Amino acid sequence: MKPAALALALLLATPASHAAPPNGPADNALLIQLRQDGSYKVWHSAGASQLLDDDLHDLEASARPEGGDVVKTDLGRAQAFETKQGIVIELPEAKSDKRLLLDRDPCGGLKVWHDEGRTQLPDDVLTELVLTALPDGGARIKVGENVVKGYTVERGVIAVIWRPSRRAPSPAEKR
Repeated sequence: MKPAALALALLLATPASHAAPPNGPADNALLIQLRQDGSYKVWHSAGASQLLDDDLHDLEASARPEGGDVVKTDLGRAQAFETKQGIVIELPEAKSDKRLLLDRDPCGGLKVWHDEGRTQLPDDVLTELVLTALPDGGARIKVGENVVKGYTVERGVIAVIWRPSRRAPSPAEKR
């Protein structure tokens, strides 16, 4: 994948410490991973569980396949696990959004993907995104008033979602 295309896709994904609140705007990026049974695991760029950057870094450093150190956070106990999908943080005491996936952008910045989020795409759209995704971006898929485009990345497919701006009519079209 070209670094510029990946940087754009990840730039559009909300950074860990600036994610939208649960009643805020819908996600603008999703990470789609294929499960062994053929279904999709969808991670959201925005979610209810917000951890401090220091807690995220401590959990990332302690991650083990059997589970790392238990860390006390503002959301209660947290523990990180090394999995095939990446480092997963479990938050058993959180009210919702009890799992987070840690990822790194091309510049080494920490990106947090949330287990629960507001954007829900139907399976047929997820399938089309996965099948058409390319490193530099796949086909544009219209979903309601939004457009979605899939980018292949190491962890799966990032679906970038946006609402196209309306083009102002030219002076000739106004006549």
